[in-house]
Amino acid sequence: MSDVNRPLIGITTYVNQTQFIVYDTLAAVLPWAYVEQVRMAGGRPVLIPPMPDGGVEVLEGLDGIIIAGGADVEPSRYGERPHPTVHTSPVRDAGELPLVKAALHNGVPILGVCRGMQVMAVASGGRLHQHLPEAVGHEGHSMPGVLKTYNEHKVRFATGSKCRELFGADAIVNSYHHQGVADPGKLTPVGWCPDDELIEALEHPDHPFAIGVQWHPEDMESPALFVALVSAAAQLKSKTSYVTV
Repeated sequence: MSDVNRPLIGITTYVNQTQFIVYDTLAAVLPWAYVEQVRMAGGRPVLIPPMPDGGVEVLEGLDGIIIAGGADVEPSRYGERPHPTVHTSPVRDAGELPLVKAALHNGVPILGVCRGMQVMAVASGGRLHQHLPEAVGHEGHSMPGVLKTYNEHKVRFATGSKCRELFGADAIVNSYHHQGVADPGKLTPVGWCPDDELIEALEHPDHPFAIGVQWHPEDMESPALFVALVSAAAQLKSKTSYVTV
């Protein structure tokens, strides 16, 4: 596929204090693994910093979108007070929630990763478990006190789901999160952790390609989700005017 025909895949960025060679500053940043996964899957990665007004017009220039992992969604977004363990990024919420709503409304292929799946759920009228150890009774979905060290567990997938087509009946995934989806809203749960029945994957039943996963596929060997996203984006490459919702 020539570069000009590669689907443009937008990836939302983190907003973190970042150390460069000679100074520290607030920056829009992203783990490089996302970029490489999209590139190797045949897409052209484009980084999307959050805009306070959502910036949904960016979708008119994209063929697909990834909502990356990161900080917790503000509990006020789903009508709750924050748990003491919650660490949020209001600027990302302000930018990503309208972007997700517009992508779901307009049929733009979308993949949500970890926080990204949770954003998809909240944007669809759902809510979250704010601190999983209190909800499921164990700390198996992350490594307590260890900085970004993945745990692993099995996920089983629903018959007829896109995830089952991609992974089979079950798969071993990496895990690093202290929140999870309690109510998926208008999305459909299609993957669960058999140890505690926590929702691990969501799909939109009436969308060409809208998948959220609770794990981090950018740091796994299987490129299946990224290949599927780029393939869906290629099939829907003809542009339309997107509607703000």
